[in-house]
Amino acid sequence: MADKNPTDNMDNMPKLGKWGGGHQRFQPAAKPRDTKGTLVRLIKMFVKWKNSLLIASGLTILSALAALLTPYLLGRAINTFSIKTNTVDNPMLMTILAALVACYITSWIIDTINGLLMARITQELVKHIRAEFFSKLQRIPLNFYDTRSHGDTMSRITNDVDNISSTVGQATTQLISSVFAITGSLVMMLVLSIKLTLVALITIPLIFMLTKTIANRSRKYFLSQQQSLGTLNGVIEESILGLKMVKAFNRQQKVLGNFLNVNGALRDSSIKAQIWAGFLMPFMNVINNLSYTLIACSGGLMAVRGYISVGVVVSFLTYSKQFGMPLNNIAGMFNTIQSALAGAERVFEILDEQEETPDGDNLKEFVCSEGRVEFREVTFSYTKGKTVLNKVSFQVQPGQIIALVGETGAGKTTIVNLLTRFYETDAGNILIDGTDIRDISRKDLRNCFSVVLQDTCLFTGSIADNIRYSKPEATDAEVKAAAGMAHADGFISRLPKGYGTPVSGSSDNLSQGQRQLIAIARAVLCQAPILILDEATSSVDTKTEKEIQLALLKLMKDHTSFLIAHRLSTIRDADKILVIGGGGILEAGTHAELMEKNGVYFRMVISQTGMEESAG
Repeated sequence: MADKNPTDNMDNMPKLGKWGGGHQRFQPAAKPRDTKGTLVRLIKMFVKWKNSLLIASGLTILSALAALLTPYLLGRAINTFSIKTNTVDNPMLMTILAALVACYITSWIIDTINGLLMARITQELVKHIRAEFFSKLQRIPLNFYDTRSHGDTMSRITNDVDNISSTVGQATTQLISSVFAITGSLVMMLVLSIKLTLVALITIPLIFMLTKTIANRSRKYFLSQQQSLGTLNGVIEESILGLKMVKAFNRQQKVLGNFLNVNGALRDSSIKAQIWAGFLMPFMNVINNLSYTLIACSGGLMAVRGYISVGVVVSFLTYSKQFGMPLNNIAGMFNTIQSALAGAERVFEILDEQEETPDGDNLKEFVCSEGRVEFREVTFSYTKGKTVLNKVSFQVQPGQIIALVGETGAGKTTIVNLLTRFYETDAGNILIDGTDIRDISRKDLRNCFSVVLQDTCLFTGSIADNIRYSKPEATDAEVKAAAGMAHADGFISRLPKGYGTPVSGSSDNLSQGQRQLIAIARAVLCQAPILILDEATSSVDTKTEKEIQLALLKLMKDHTSFLIAHRLSTIRDADKILVIGGGGILEAGTHAELMEKNGVYFRMVISQTGMEESAG
């Protein structure tokens, strides 16, 4: 039945929680971190370019000096007019006007050069942050990715870093210029008139109170805005990747409702953030105009009574504007500054994530020559208090084929993940060729394995590039031979561009079975001593599966092999079958031995063969 218009009856849709989407989105919103600490951390990153920053700071100070001279020169220019004699000191006026023009031109040239320099520094900073972020992603344990939305992580390295990029450069020069302008203006105002300076400072407490109040209110909304944006990216990513399932089960309306909930949350937090940040500029203008009025009235009275000249009043009014202008500029950038700090907090949250246990010091180079594997009293849990494996022990001799069977979630893939050190054991030891894997560098350890995982992963590039991924130096002939052994050469050769056919992880130009054959060819090419096949033939037809099994039998003759499979045809020829369940090994032996026991394995086989016969 055709789906209704997805915008119809939206009010009748079930609410999906604050954010909607996957389980991560039902988590409470994170509290903002210390903004001061985030700012200090960004400044420390800038220190890497201290020489360029010193030049930029010097240029900013020169520009500020030129700006400080202009009010003084304006006052002097006005004082060249004599009211008593009704004359003008023309030579002095022309000299002052020339100096004014020189100040303006100098300030423009310096600001242009400084802008180019700060753009370069800012982009260098962003490049550094993105590189550090991406490098960090390579070192974070896999359980991080198991519990986080991929879209949110992508949003941090793109949107949040872009927020930093668009703000930091402006804010840095603005901050240096503002500090110097405020200090310089204050000094010049004190030189011109202490009384008028006291009048100008009356409004300063109001500015600090206003800024503090609005900053405290808006900060949490800007952080919520960035979190909502990350969640929205996660929803979009899931919806696009699962679009076939969405359409197959007529869930377009549900998915759109989910999206609208998340998008609405983003809208709400963005509106609140922009409203609170938007309050600052108008209120700052009111306070600055109040200050200007007080100074103008007081200065006018003092000039009429002869305490100061009209030129001094004009200079003072200009300096008072320069005194308030930096605060106005910062107020104008306030929303982007808050957004950048919120984005920086989210970026630093990832950079502060706990990394994989580092390799030990002074590790010797390890080469797996035999492929002997031993588990000794291995205990592991993904979540504290919920043990998946409890004191598991077994031995695998070089060249043996070990099949791991059991119910879904029993811990079969967990054993492989621990062997490859994708996860760390809670207790016990895992040895390869008599060496504890914790005494082997991860690089050397993973050179021991050829892996075909249940979830096939292809990377953007050609089919040949994907097969060569496990051995970058392999020749075209070696790639073709590996594809032939994996029974992938036939369908690859029939493609218009053959081995040069472009593929990517997200495209559907290949069937799941074809993608799996390419993954098997990749493992064949690697020729590592230990072969791991996690449901490696789950997506191919029965005929192709039998052909692959024959090829894999040849490959496994000289390799220690771990097979994770549910099909009886895949595991019955294994040298040893381990039945995993209840946190341990329930049974172990060959197919014949386990069938004689009439135990768990026997019941699994009877159940499967019975279903196959019924299907036949």
